Amino acid sequence: MNPAWVIRTGRLMMQPVSYSDLADLRALKSDPLVFAVMLGGVRGTVAVADELAADIRFWGAHGVGMWAVRDVRNEVFLGLVGLHARPDGRGLAIRFAMTAASQGRGYATEAAGAALRFAHERAGIDRVVAVARASNIGSRQVLGGIGMVECDIWDRGGETMLMYESQHRTRQNLPAG
Repeated sequence: MNPAWVIRTGRLMMQPVSYSDLADLRALKSDPLVFAVMLGGVRGTVAVADELAADIRFWGAHGVGMWAVRDVRNEVFLGLVGLHARPDGRGLAIRFAMTAASQGRGYATEAAGAALRFAHERAGIDRVVAVARASNIGSRQVLGGIGMVECDIWDRGGETMLMYESQHRTRQNLPAG
């Protein structure tokens, strides 16, 4: 693992996912209280392992990816946050899921904000998107709280989906004037 990919915030340690996170990821992704609202829903054991392998490959290919989020004080697993290409081609998206026990404490906002800053400031990614169900108020609050703005809306199987984006303007790509 590249040490430059590790992020520390006031309360969190974020490290790129690895096979040592597999048991925690299985518990998170099999929990219907957490993953029932995610694209693809609750995952089984094989799907979690396949996704972990894909996430590790993504880090190697792109220098960004998914982080395991842990409490900096005791290393307890709190959730998952990171960046991955959307399967619908809408762009590089921020994704997050926190364990049921850690929800409502601001961890998702802290982790997602750190991931977004990493994308813009360290990885040089100008545009990051995110998608949330209109009914998922918690996710929408996190996305707004980290400065993302709503930019699109569509229907997916009877659910209203909202897309958010964050655009980072570097000095090189600022308009003249």
